[in-house]
Amino acid sequence: MPELPEVETTRRGLIPAVVNRRILGATVRHRGLRLPVPRGLEQKLVGSRVEALSRRGKYLLFDFGAGTLLVHLGMSGRLWLVDAAMTPEKHDHFDLALDNGRVVRLRDPRRFGLVLWHTGDPLQHPLLSGIGPEPLTEGFDGATLHRATRKRSSAIKAVIMDSHVVAGVGNIYANEALFRAGIDPRTAARRVSLARCEALAREIKATLTEAIDAGGSSLRDYVGSDGMAGHFQNRFFVYARSGEPCMHCGTTIREIRQAQRATCYCPSCQKR
Repeated sequence: MPELPEVETTRRGLIPAVVNRRILGATVRHRGLRLPVPRGLEQKLVGSRVEALSRRGKYLLFDFGAGTLLVHLGMSGRLWLVDAAMTPEKHDHFDLALDNGRVVRLRDPRRFGLVLWHTGDPLQHPLLSGIGPEPLTEGFDGATLHRATRKRSSAIKAVIMDSHVVAGVGNIYANEALFRAGIDPRTAARRVSLARCEALAREIKATLTEAIDAGGSSLRDYVGSDGMAGHFQNRFFVYARSGEPCMHCGTTIREIRQAQRATCYCPSCQKR
């Protein structure tokens, strides 16, 4: 699933080609995404100009002035730039044709993505209004994380993946940040001290920043807006390394399931 670094990499790649461009046409080939693509969206978009492109959590927000196009990549989506002459394939469900001859195309084989329209403040949309602080801003730090965990008996990994606590920390980067902070992912969140919350917040920021710089992680379907794969998967310490030796101590990396997601950790380097 594309996580925050993949969405942010996509946003940064799209900005030069998209912002201040007018929409010549919009095409919906399949409305049956996680929520139906709104009827009449094509007519709303044609002739309008993209004023800005921002991100909230794992959502991309195309600001058209009169409204905002909300796009989520779901579990298998990619949003990339193609030439207008490029023939769409089976899983290419949505196009925005720009006045520079390029097309922003959503490919989503599993159709868990979203393409929605919202007028008014997009941050008040029901899908966005409850999202917690962005992890790469000053609004998220160790003290913030510590306060959010005091009454939480669930595992710390589950808590940092909760978008109400912090925005956009998905499974891959939760695994990696916990390893870097030396925290066992099974630890009850309320048992993580302030000092360890500060370390974890730092490592969440560092891990996400490094992943963005590397263009994200490409494990299955994800590519950036330029069609190129990311490279952060080459820097994993624990994720997808079950049965391999820890790069720090040589102990075999273990894998367990937490909430139906793979959790990989080093039993020596990560402490409860």
